[in-house]
Amino acid sequence: MAALPVSPSKILGVGLNYRAHAVEMGKKLPEEPLLFMKPPSALIGPGEAIVRPRGYMRVDYEGELAIVIGRRCRNVVAGAALDYVRGYICLNDVTVRDLQVKDVQYTRAKGFDTFCPVGPRVAEGLDPRALAIETRVNGVVKQRSSTADLIFDVPSLVAFVSRVMTLEEGDLITTGTPPGVGQITPGDEIEIEIEGIGILRNPVVEEA
Repeated sequence: MAALPVSPSKILGVGLNYRAHAVEMGKKLPEEPLLFMKPPSALIGPGEAIVRPRGYMRVDYEGELAIVIGRRCRNVVAGAALDYVRGYICLNDVTVRDLQVKDVQYTRAKGFDTFCPVGPRVAEGLDPRALAIETRVNGVVKQRSSTADLIFDVPSLVAFVSRVMTLEEGDLITTGTPPGVGQITPGDEIEIEIEGIGILRNPVVEEA
């Protein structure tokens, strides 16, 4: 197991941000980014186990590119947004679908301990406009896409979030997941690979 490569004060999630995923979910394209938050207590690093809580029908993986903020910012314009980005990291936005439907808002569904694996490193100097992203479960490809399919690109997301709240150095903004989300089961190994960053691997275990 590797140490956590980031230490954010907050984690901002973005829902329905791949065109093909919106189609997959049968939803209209959003007019602006759909924000939610995950607690830093959900973070785990490469090799650490995702704990699947008992009592729920469906717990899903969501492979995502996450933005790592490099310095404090507020009210950033999109044209200058990349000046405030340190780099990028792989992130798994683990979600209890039962609770997402039941609660409508996403805090409980996405906030369990171990529900935010990140890694394997923060990659600096990448062009985020067309990075290949792939999620594998036990070696089988489940998600395969490119950040070229994002509805709201990286500069737009940084600018949008910074108009709502101050972003601190180390904060994370996820960019949404492509189509192909699916369930995790104890004993699975989830791999998220993003071009230029590497592979994030995490096993899944059952809650004790």
